[in-house]
Amino acid sequence: MGRKTVGVALSGGGARGFAHLGVLKVLEEHGITIDYLAGTSAGSIVGAAIASGMTVDQVVEMSKLVTWPKMAGLSYSPKGMFSNLPMGRFLEQNLPAQKFEDLKIPFAAIACDLETGDEVVFKESGDLATAVRASCAIPGAFMPVMADGGRPLIDGGVVAPMPVDAVRSLGADIVIAVDLLNSGSTFTSSPRTLLGVFIQSAMMIVRTAARQQHYHADIVIVPRIAHLRMDQISKRDEFIRLGEEAGRERIDEIRALIEDQ
Repeated sequence: MGRKTVGVALSGGGARGFAHLGVLKVLEEHGITIDYLAGTSAGSIVGAAIASGMTVDQVVEMSKLVTWPKMAGLSYSPKGMFSNLPMGRFLEQNLPAQKFEDLKIPFAAIACDLETGDEVVFKESGDLATAVRASCAIPGAFMPVMADGGRPLIDGGVVAPMPVDAVRSLGADIVIAVDLLNSGSTFTSSPRTLLGVFIQSAMMIVRTAARQQHYHADIVIVPRIAHLRMDQISKRDEFIRLGEEAGRERIDEIRALIEDQ
């Protein structure tokens, strides 16, 4: 009997996505073969890079080039303050693969159809940068990404902030989930503005949806990053370090699960 295949599900989380690299570094160091990947929003960027054949160290080096101007530009559209077309150009310039067909590891990026609310899973074929852009198109902040004959697509976190089911459907027997949303899932104070109420309520919904996927994973890793905001790109090194710490805490369980299989 062959070994059980391993899939990794990478949640959204904005700049917190750097923590995914710390977790993946630990898996790489311990010789854990990743057979399948799925990512939502920030997780789709990291997942696409690893699936393209890059090592974690190479992705870390690429991450040092990441700035908000390279990820977003003004949209001049009523549908979103920003456009993530710059993100697409950045990915095209820095990823070894441009198409899903060229990936080294099967990968799925999750988006949401704005008109129907349906989950949209990009996999197997198509343009990689477009899929990642759609997965990262935070409603209100970014314009929807038009794909598949003009369908408006938005951030996959709306429907699947933790893409465990997607990586399982690719064929993974064992699923390791990295949740960057549920560290600090309680709030220390009540919001004082309408915008604050909206943001806090939206985060509660997303975190609850991510927690529901915990039950479908075999191992869930939650880095301790509650003190860091989702927009703090400058904290890249700290995010990576905290991801490593969380990965090392669970590596014995992961190895035992794989070896037991």
